[in-house]
Amino acid sequence: MDLAFERRGTGAPLILLHGIGHHWQAWLPVMDRLAASRTVIAIDLPGFGVSPGLPKGTPYTAESLADAVESFCALLGVREPHVAGNSLGGYIALELASRGVVRTATALSPAGFWSRPELLYCRSVLRALRATARTLPPEQAIGLAENALGRALSAGLLVAHPSRISPTALIAATQALGGAPGFDETLEAFVGVMPPAPSKSPITIAWGEHDRLLPRRQAVRAARWSGQRVKLLKGCGHVPMSDDPELVARVLLDGSAA
Repeated sequence: MDLAFERRGTGAPLILLHGIGHHWQAWLPVMDRLAASRTVIAIDLPGFGVSPGLPKGTPYTAESLADAVESFCALLGVREPHVAGNSLGGYIALELASRGVVRTATALSPAGFWSRPELLYCRSVLRALRATARTLPPEQAIGLAENALGRALSAGLLVAHPSRISPTALIAATQALGGAPGFDETLEAFVGVMPPAPSKSPITIAWGEHDRLLPRRQAVRAARWSGQRVKLLKGCGHVPMSDDPELVARVLLDGSAA
């Protein structure tokens, strides 16, 4: 499948997958660090960012999005890349590892390790953020992004340090969330998301210490599922790339070193 993407660097290919409602620019804080030793390819998932939607009749599920990523890699001629993802993207990375089509997978606060109440909470928060992004007048969105308190209100559930997000990045992320045609159907499909089959590729799972969307107690379940210790991203939230770019880049580089 033909998807929008940004490619940088040289070395072994590393595919980066964003979370629901986001776009490839979520990875900008870490891309240059990664590109020093990897060919980094950050993509917009189907129906998000500026990528086209899934083919008509194809449901928006985590598995169908994983199919699209696998198809995209084949189109680019990238065989068995390393892959890393955040949230929904983290689940997709683990799904691809369970298929054995990637060399390694690194998942940052991956979806799917929730209890039913935690899933209901997650969907409610995401639905509210989406509604705000769609209805907020542009001038108010700009005003919030340029104000420290406004950034905290806009992004405090997703990041630990809203002040580290630039106004430009926050405005772009809000627009991506409000305009994503694949959002609603993908969110509905979260009901069926559960840990994938056992991995056939080496995996790394890391969790934000201050994750307020998928609380870090879910990391305990991820550790049981994977049979290995989950790394803790100290001082980071659910979307950790802007919270501590150096730490996140190091985890991704270590995870893709196998």
